[in-house]
Amino acid sequence: MPDSKRPAATGKRDTTPSPDESRIACDIFCAVIDNFGDIGVCWRLARQLAHEHGWEVRLFVDDLHAFQRLCPALDLERATQSVEGVVVEHWHEPGHAGETLQIADVVIEAFACELPGVYLSAMAQRERTPVWLNLEYLSAEDWVADFHLRPSPHPRYPLLKHFFFPGLGPGTGGVLKERDLDAAREAFERSAAARAAWWQSATGGPPPGPDATVISLFAYENPAVDALLEQWRDSPTPIVLLVPQGRISGALARFFGVPSFDAHACAERGSLRAHGLAFTEQRGYDALLWASDLNFVRGEDSFVRAQWAARPFVWQIYPQADDAHLPKLDAALEHYTRTLAEAPRDALARFWHAWNGNGAQTTPGGPDGAPGQPHDASPRPVPDWRDFAQYLPAFRTRAQAWADELVHVGDLGGNLAEFAKTQLK
Repeated sequence: MPDSKRPAATGKRDTTPSPDESRIACDIFCAVIDNFGDIGVCWRLARQLAHEHGWEVRLFVDDLHAFQRLCPALDLERATQSVEGVVVEHWHEPGHAGETLQIADVVIEAFACELPGVYLSAMAQRERTPVWLNLEYLSAEDWVADFHLRPSPHPRYPLLKHFFFPGLGPGTGGVLKERDLDAAREAFERSAAARAAWWQSATGGPPPGPDATVISLFAYENPAVDALLEQWRDSPTPIVLLVPQGRISGALARFFGVPSFDAHACAERGSLRAHGLAFTEQRGYDALLWASDLNFVRGEDSFVRAQWAARPFVWQIYPQADDAHLPKLDAALEHYTRTLAEAPRDALARFWHAWNGNGAQTTPGGPDGAPGQPHDASPRPVPDWRDFAQYLPAFRTRAQAWADELVHVGDLGGNLAEFAKTQLK
């Protein structure tokens, strides 16, 4: 893909004016560590920089199979290809830097994946030093604002790397949000035909009645799910559960006593009716969030999308050794629950912590809605659905207000693009 914005390793560049001279070339390097979070974030960012900011984007990714789950148009047999205006390059090994070594204006090292040595060396030789960013994982902790955009000189090369931190508060990089996302959600919410078409496509049937609570369940394996399914089975009102095919599917199969619970599965017990959904590409996942009254999400990418969906949600944070993830969970709760009254705030925190395996070990509340009593036989805390569900109206109001507040932190793609431009001047 020849372009004057991508000089070769010698650092020499063609100075002949071209129509694309004003375009910014960007390379994003992504190593898929686990699940779909890393490539999910990078793919969203790559598309957004290309479509909304007019950048020429090349995305290096080491696991095309994981990527194809989110982007079915990807061809697993091609080392280099263009998908939705983004050049995708199969990153064969850590030392690999593409079929042709070309250095971009902006180089994004996603989640500290480390650039290939030959690419790093070529960056140092480039006549115009690239803007080098290390895109970090999302955290709501206060220290993020202090470290966001902090520079770090390379120990051997005349290069400066800046740390770019996504976050939920002022002074951070914000989180990803496409310019047309709110309009797409509002159009879906206004159109009964669009919602009916989605339900028909996803479940093979019409939307449930207004008395049902629709819940999407996207989760890692979680021992707490068994007790939660039992509570939904015994709910006084109907529960419709939508379960994307994935790591939680086995627990659903065990609960319903069926061999598997994958795409197109449907089962009922008591007040609970559950549908297995096919794993969807990214845009399809947004519609699932909009169709639901409550969303269980996991990791980073679905966590962010749930916030923009303006629906109540429950977050399963990626677990870390020595419970290092729990302060991050509390930091997110502090931002999200800031304006809630004490009772719903505490109920939401109890439920989130129980879902993440932390907290007092209790049984669900009794018929009168009182909190459950300690249950020594339980190896893990049990999420109390009755305690949580009584505050769903307050959670709905807060979810809508939070989505409006988060806009003021800024979109990560836009914030990143603006910072890069200041460094390229």
